[in-house]
Amino acid sequence: MIHLLTSNWNEFISGFGWTLLSSVLALFFSLIVGSLFAILEVVPNKFLRIIGNIYVEVFRNIPLLVITMFFYLVIPLYVVKINGFTAGTIGLTIYTSAFIAETVRAGINSVDIGQMEAARGQGMTFWQAMRYIVLPQAFKYVIPPLGNQFVNLVKNSSVLAFVAGFDLMYQGNAIASQTFDTVNTYIIVGVFYLIITLPISYYMQHLERKLA
Repeated sequence: MIHLLTSNWNEFISGFGWTLLSSVLALFFSLIVGSLFAILEVVPNKFLRIIGNIYVEVFRNIPLLVITMFFYLVIPLYVVKINGFTAGTIGLTIYTSAFIAETVRAGINSVDIGQMEAARGQGMTFWQAMRYIVLPQAFKYVIPPLGNQFVNLVKNSSVLAFVAGFDLMYQGNAIASQTFDTVNTYIIVGVFYLIITLPISYYMQHLERKLA
């Protein structure tokens, strides 16, 4: 295993880097998009609520690979040329944001409705009350499930391997096909994934205890 790692070190590190970059980008944008659609699901405007619900239900119930292949095959054909890494990251962002939206919405609903009413009574708009009063409390409630979503996002980034995204799984597949040492190759790939996911898991647990 050591020889396999050292002889293919550049490939493993390259895959690790692309996986980390895709995960960070998708995490950042999915949190923003998911939070926005979570708010849309609870706004007083019925039309906006319908839009939020449609987004969440559609992308939460379509397989991640289908979404990714759509951006990899259809979008370059009819809209704009994008590479596999971009297609995979966009697909990962959209897919994860739908789950984050439901998680954040649950957190918003956990906040006492009197908080919103009091904020509106002080002259705040709905969006101001949501930003300064409701969301900070909602995120405290949903730290554990959000942590799970972030870890799942990193693991789901392996979908990039299907669209030549040069991630860990892509490099692992290439190395395994060249060396025929599939067991050790995927053990090493798994260890690299743990290097990303374990710190996220432990940090979210620390954050949960700190804010409790």
